[in-house]
Amino acid sequence: MVGFPKDFLWGGAIAANQAEGGFGLGGKGLSLADVHLYDPTQDIQAASLDSDMTLAQVEQRIKDQNGYYPKRVGIDFYHTYPTDLALLKEMGFKTFRTSIDWSRIFPQGDELEPNEEGLAFYDRLIDSIIANGMEPIITMLHYETPLYLTTKYGGWQNRKLVDFFVKYGKILLERYQGKVNYWIVINQINLVQFESFNSTGICSDQTDHLEQAKFQAIHHQFVASAKVVELAKQIAPTIKVGTMVADCTAYPYSCDPNDVLLALKRNRMQYFYTDVQLRGRYPQYALNYFSDHKITIKKEAGDDELLRRATMQFLALSYYYSQTVSSKQDTMNPMTMTKNPHLKANPWGWAVDPQGFYNSLSQYYDRYQVPLMVAENGFGMYDQVEHGRIHDDYRIDYLREHILQMQQALQDGAEIFAYCAWGPIDIVSCSSAEMEKRYGFIYVVQDNAGNGSKQRIKKDSFWWYQKVIESNGNVL
Repeated sequence: MVGFPKDFLWGGAIAANQAEGGFGLGGKGLSLADVHLYDPTQDIQAASLDSDMTLAQVEQRIKDQNGYYPKRVGIDFYHTYPTDLALLKEMGFKTFRTSIDWSRIFPQGDELEPNEEGLAFYDRLIDSIIANGMEPIITMLHYETPLYLTTKYGGWQNRKLVDFFVKYGKILLERYQGKVNYWIVINQINLVQFESFNSTGICSDQTDHLEQAKFQAIHHQFVASAKVVELAKQIAPTIKVGTMVADCTAYPYSCDPNDVLLALKRNRMQYFYTDVQLRGRYPQYALNYFSDHKITIKKEAGDDELLRRATMQFLALSYYYSQTVSSKQDTMNPMTMTKNPHLKANPWGWAVDPQGFYNSLSQYYDRYQVPLMVAENGFGMYDQVEHGRIHDDYRIDYLREHILQMQQALQDGAEIFAYCAWGPIDIVSCSSAEMEKRYGFIYVVQDNAGNGSKQRIKKDSFWWYQKVIESNGNVL
């Protein structure tokens, strides 16, 4: 089997809103993530109740003095990043992906001037990433839209957010020119129907046609992303700007032609996001879907030409599990799916499917022929500390099998240049706001209620991943 490229970027990824904490410090404003309330009674296999929120819920949570909001606390990476990055350096990380919290730079989102104290924090963080021998991969928007842009403007359905975001993006591109070569504009842009509020900042009662508002918001994100690509080309030719999707493509449950057809149609509406951003136009199947669902995308003059000429330069993917659809019980709603009887799942119902990783990487590369980055891949599980050690063989097994499938995709011609394991240090869960859904090579002593010393402990997987990187994937 072919080996990994000699300059392959092994590393890991986190998000500012799940790790930093530092709530209210350095001039930071409220972001969408800051009103994600932890609910200990939640069904962890169900969609987050915060995926669709009302404006009244948002306003109540802004005032709430009693609830626990874990993303305001994170793992205190805002203060601990020097020692945390040193641990990643010890593992041999070649790259580290994180996000910049928009609400640290523009606390409300619509200010005329950026918050210099927020920028100074990211100056220090990015310099530290580089000093520790890692290539920074930075996401401009990872569910951190300033909350004020929801309460005043109605979120991304409002065209004004395009200009607000592009202004923010221009500041980042100019300030970190020569330091950050890889930018992901928007994290998992296709998860709008799973993470509606996080993705678009639209409250469900701020529109009479929520699905239309969501797709209008996505159009605005497409336009903003294309404008960022054009800015990057003007600022420095070394900058690479990519889009990112979560793999939500599905298998047919059976060879019943109805199952096969549903999977095909579902998958095309997942490829919609990358078809627009990598091929540069709205595909006919998407236009037909919009017509069938009475959705009208409002465009300004020049939008289509902008999307055509300013396509993304790479595709970043997150992959955790595969999905299966049955025509007997599932619909075009991507949140509907059928359990695959051939696969085992983690406690959150995420089916472990390494071969699905090969399938996803291969399908995306075959379709677009652009460089691929694995922006997230990992295994969430409850870890147990036993005599000061964490024996996480299940995580090692998961990652080993997925890396082998990634290697097979390389063997078959896919161009993959980076692998970022998700959550190399335990962080707050995006969907459930749990701390105890752990992905890391490094354990953080902190529970779901935020209690604990926040001490860092190396898991068995720490030493395993260290050897993987040192051997460039030859020792698994």
